[in-house]
Amino acid sequence: MQQSLNPWVTRPTTDERAEDTRTVAAPPAAVISTPLRGMVEPDAADRLATRCMAGTARLWVVGTHGGAGESRIADLIESARSTDHCWPVLTSAGRPQVLLVCRADMRGLTTARNALTQWVSGAAPKVDLLGLAVLADAPGKTPKALRDFTTLVGGGAPRFWTLPWVDAWRHTDTTELPAGREYQRFLTDVTALATATHH
Repeated sequence: MQQSLNPWVTRPTTDERAEDTRTVAAPPAAVISTPLRGMVEPDAADRLATRCMAGTARLWVVGTHGGAGESRIADLIESARSTDHCWPVLTSAGRPQVLLVCRADMRGLTTARNALTQWVSGAAPKVDLLGLAVLADAPGKTPKALRDFTTLVGGGAPRFWTLPWVDAWRHTDTTELPAGREYQRFLTDVTALATATHH
């Protein structure tokens, strides 16, 4: 697993000593942590729909396409709910916390890029976007072109995680956390983020 920040943002050269001494419970966000003015929203056909969500959740998991793994990820995170590939709009007051999820194939990454463009342009509902989780689409090593595209797409999210293939999900209906450290770290990060920003 790799949890990365925006590759286009460079660190400031001043106050590096102060930065080294502070402790951060949750991974820091990239500079792109809220919608930006002047970004062009994607075509209507490429946007995620919105849906009014009744009930509550600490985190809403939004798959950017069918088969993204949003239900699997939502099952792993306490008090998380999947949205069936829609931006959540709460019927109660408050701004929902959202995690985008996609598969690491060309279609999945393209839909994630569209969703991030929709969010950063301000065309999505008002949400607190924690980041993007990119799930492997097949066992084995991801081809370099897809790894590079993952880094490029992930750069548009406040944070992103790349998660390996889980063979057990293919054969069983288990909701247990996969044994790999990548998933343990991802769950720790997301739980800390959801707790830190939850009001």
